[in-house]
Amino acid sequence: MPAQTSPQQRTFIDAHGVTIHFYAWRVENPRAENPRAIVQLEHGIGEYALRYQQLADRLNDAGYAVYADDHRGHGATGMEQTHGDHSKLGRLGPGGLRAVVVDVQQLTGIIAAENPGVPIVLLGHSLGSLLAQKVINRDSGSYAAAVLTGTAYRMPGSMEAGDLNKRHKHLGTTGHEWLSRDPAVPAAFAADPLTFDADILKLFGIADSLRLFGRPARRLPNDLPLLIQIGSDDSLGGEASVLRLAESYLHRSGLSDIQAIVYPGARHEVFNETNRAEVMDDLVQWLNSRFPSPGTSSPTRRL
Repeated sequence: MPAQTSPQQRTFIDAHGVTIHFYAWRVENPRAENPRAIVQLEHGIGEYALRYQQLADRLNDAGYAVYADDHRGHGATGMEQTHGDHSKLGRLGPGGLRAVVVDVQQLTGIIAAENPGVPIVLLGHSLGSLLAQKVINRDSGSYAAAVLTGTAYRMPGSMEAGDLNKRHKHLGTTGHEWLSRDPAVPAAFAADPLTFDADILKLFGIADSLRLFGRPARRLPNDLPLLIQIGSDDSLGGEASVLRLAESYLHRSGLSDIQAIVYPGARHEVFNETNRAEVMDDLVQWLNSRFPSPGTSSPTRRL
């Protein structure tokens, strides 16, 4: 188990004057001038960046720095917006979803300015993966690779917009059984004052909820390596949805380095699943094959 590293907590002000809180987990390795790459992590709805401490530790241990923000309406960002009122978490504030997408890009600019020449990998989970898809459509050239977990093809019929726990509610009483087979995960989610139900329509409103729909852009200008990781029992999209997404990136966007991994029986939060070690190992191995340690030659990539 990697040692836990405390992140540096920082803020930036977005174009609408909202204070965005973010975290940086640095690689503590005096022998390396730079990390292999920097993973910019975008969390899902109803949660916050510090829930990814274990993943950040695993990535740090493998030589990757991690930056992650608390989206508007979430975590420390949301608590500042609501002046500490937990009942108002989830409201995005001025600019809505469009501003959240721009916030992701603003954080990318901060990362790039602080780490010149170091490749950036955009990793989005759940809502964060939908935001990542929108960002990639706008500016894929800012990223050296992308990872989408707990994701879906963003079209009606391929992405669940209703009760994500409906087919798992008989498995427990927390209302969050859809997240993981590990009973400690939904229990902790239910007890956490900074987490809340993933009711996008109620929280975001009709206009912003509809803005989550879309498809991968045609003919992206760079051949972005893409990894998709989901559980076969994921309520948001599922295997058929993700295969459609991968095919769209292949044929519509023109990407050639695409890998989709479906974990049998796993639910939505693959980094918090009973096989989380396998999921993290697969991620690290995929990254290592594309981002060699500083000072070593790049391995041959096989498609």
